[in-house]
Amino acid sequence: MWNYYGGNMMGWGFDGWFMPFMMIVFWFALIALVVWAVRGFRGRGHSHGHAMEILKERYAQGEITKKEFETIKKDLE
Repeated sequence: MWNYYGGNMMGWGFDGWFMPFMMIVFWFALIALVVWAVRGFRGRGHSHGHAMEILKERYAQGEITKKEFETIKKDLE
């Protein structure tokens, strides 16, 4: 049974604005999920500057030798 609003007996018509609206919501959510995932993966790990700070601290504390320091520094550059 169809009523005046173009939907079923409860008045929830899916033939007007609802389906296009849901399609927009779906695509927006999908794009947002992809952007969130890419930013999350890109943010992992240490940056070059942070790694150099750790290397300098380890050298200053005597955990590594000058030769090891220079080798690792070349690898980071």
